[in-house]
Amino acid sequence: MTVRPIRYLGDPVLRRPAKKVRRVDDSLRRLIADMTESMIAAQGVGLAAPQIGVSLRIVVIGMPDEEPYALINPVIVRRSGERRLDEGCLSVPGYRGNLTRSVRVTVKALDEHGREVRIKAEDDLLAQALEHETDHVNGILYVDRLDSGDDLLKLESPYAAAREAAAGAREAAAGARERAAAEGAP
Repeated sequence: MTVRPIRYLGDPVLRRPAKKVRRVDDSLRRLIADMTESMIAAQGVGLAAPQIGVSLRIVVIGMPDEEPYALINPVIVRRSGERRLDEGCLSVPGYRGNLTRSVRVTVKALDEHGREVRIKAEDDLLAQALEHETDHVNGILYVDRLDSGDDLLKLESPYAAAREAAAGAREAAAGARERAAAEGAP
């Protein structure tokens, strides 16, 4: 298995509808294994093949505390209800958005052995991930579903937070030294 690099917003492969998988074979299962490894390495709950530069209709889903699985040629066959959610994407790092997703989602697909499966989810992270990843194979990113640019929030980089914490610690230490010197401590 190989961890493959994630493609980012601006890469044309993310904007094209992916090609339908015609045959499920060992090479496809190796790709699914790479996708799963890449998703886990990136700490995601889902990954679509276009996100690693492969224009095929394949997604992997890995819910917390569950075994990851693949969906080949996923199609949303039913959705209902609406809910507002906070969402991010491995291909749009450093941002989160507030958007509308369905409450209930049913997806039809093939598993990694070529058998037809249906996945139903309601009002949970899985329903959100099914819509999000199916959007990817259709060339749609979550930022396309925002009502306005105001619904997109830039996150503070963990490096910036670490630098700020370190600067605060240095200031606190300097202040402690100054107070100790003023009180006549050695």
